[in-house]
Amino acid sequence: MSEVHKLSLSVQYASSAAQLPTRAQFRRWIKVALEQDIQMALRIVDEIEGRALNESYRGKDYATNVLTFVYDDTEPLYGDVVICAPVVVREAKEQGKDLLAHYAHLTLHAALHLQGYDHEKKREAEAMEARETALMLKLRYPAPYLVS
Repeated sequence: MSEVHKLSLSVQYASSAAQLPTRAQFRRWIKVALEQDIQMALRIVDEIEGRALNESYRGKDYATNVLTFVYDDTEPLYGDVVICAPVVVREAKEQGKDLLAHYAHLTLHAALHLQGYDHEKKREAEAMEARETALMLKLRYPAPYLVS
């Protein structure tokens, strides 16, 4: 039933954060979310780069947790994902979440965005959140949208 999709993944560590997931962890998380072949670069950044990218591409003057850039939406998909480590650490603390679980969730979130999922409209958001929750549970992490 489940088709095996190919993942070409480059992970770039451009952050001084102390606790970062390994390449193997990122690969595992993304692979579980694959619905098509993907070639992507995943870059882990600090706040300065995260803020600059969010300002440049979204016009928002703050660092956000994750940015997804899709370059070619034909298979294989080509895209980049940028995760801002200090924001992830801060959110995990504020939300009372395990740090690795939060990284896993944001990585899945980005992988789904690359594959066309969105959360701009209520119905789309519900579908995306349901998929993220199912994937997190499959990975044996808690459901990401439970309020602690």
